[in-house]
Amino acid sequence: MKLILKLIAGIILGIIVGLTGIEWLTRLFVTFESVFGQFIEFMIPLIILFFIASGVSKLGKESGKLVGLTVGTAYASTILAGIAAFFIATFIMPYLASEGAAPEEGEGLTSFLDLEIDPLMGVITALVLAFTFGIAMAKLESKTLIPAFDEGKAIVELVILKVIIPLLPYYIAGIFAGLAEEGTVFDTLQVFGVVLVVAIATHWAWITLQYTAAGAFVGRNPFTLMKTMLPAYFTGLGTMSSAATIPVTLKQSKQNNVRGHVADFSVPLSATIHLSGSVITIVSCTVAVMAVLDGYSIPSFLEMLPVIMMLGVIMIAAPGVPGGAIMAAIGVLSSMLGFSEAAIGLMIALYMAQDSFGTAANVTGDGAIALFVDRFTEKWKQ
Repeated sequence: MKLILKLIAGIILGIIVGLTGIEWLTRLFVTFESVFGQFIEFMIPLIILFFIASGVSKLGKESGKLVGLTVGTAYASTILAGIAAFFIATFIMPYLASEGAAPEEGEGLTSFLDLEIDPLMGVITALVLAFTFGIAMAKLESKTLIPAFDEGKAIVELVILKVIIPLLPYYIAGIFAGLAEEGTVFDTLQVFGVVLVVAIATHWAWITLQYTAAGAFVGRNPFTLMKTMLPAYFTGLGTMSSAATIPVTLKQSKQNNVRGHVADFSVPLSATIHLSGSVITIVSCTVAVMAVLDGYSIPSFLEMLPVIMMLGVIMIAAPGVPGGAIMAAIGVLSSMLGFSEAAIGLMIALYMAQDSFGTAANVTGDGAIALFVDRFTEKWKQ
């Protein structure tokens, strides 16, 4: 919650700076936004490489059927959530944009510095490398590389926690200073306020659908199952971290009569691979950005489906820190949809504004995944 307040303060500060008309001050904020944006792009492949490789390397230690079932169910839930969010967003966004609220992404003021920080590798290269090393390390049970990648993950997580997250409000301030200077900031805020409401409503619709399906599958009242998981939802709302919510999600899943050994495995694994709430938000905000920024158009379903499927993969083992999912997703948005720095900055601002709700939807859905897995494994034994 403190981070959300800081981000709101950053937005307000950026708007004030942009509206003052003091060119050197606005350019100073725009310069920070440009340099920090380059640093974020530099970190993206490292986030993907170390977090995914480290996460995948742990999968080989459990039953193959249990791993495959949990991963398959979680991935299907994430992809279907993204597809549902796309259709909802594409139905609503054209109405907002057609009302004249669509700002143009103008040239604006230039940065004092023309600095380029090239990433060590491309996003797809990092993804392939992460799965290659992760699977190989799991098979070999490498005593050297697994700790090395775990330490790499710890280093990247430290950078996110101590550098990126604390400086995000200033980065967002730079984005909104530029928008205010161009005269498009209030139209942008008007549109994006609606988008956040739509995303949160879609979260709840998807949670209800998950537990309706799970309840039908296990023969129990879905609303009773959802009520039991409410402590996990509110814990996720407060912590903004799926990993930090694992103990509560685990406890509530067992209260829903998920067998202990199934819950002990499926819940922690789902916390790193089941990101239906995060994907709903990213897809909703992506459609909004492409609808309202000049130079973009809303993609068709066939154009967006590969993006949604890639998002489901690229956010595997996303950092258990606020904003981890959007940091991992930026690479997909820039490489597959051609997002500029301004579009990426708006995506980060939008995502972080509701990160707690996305996390709450993720962890609540983990309880539904556990119910499915428990019932499937029970049928196998029978």
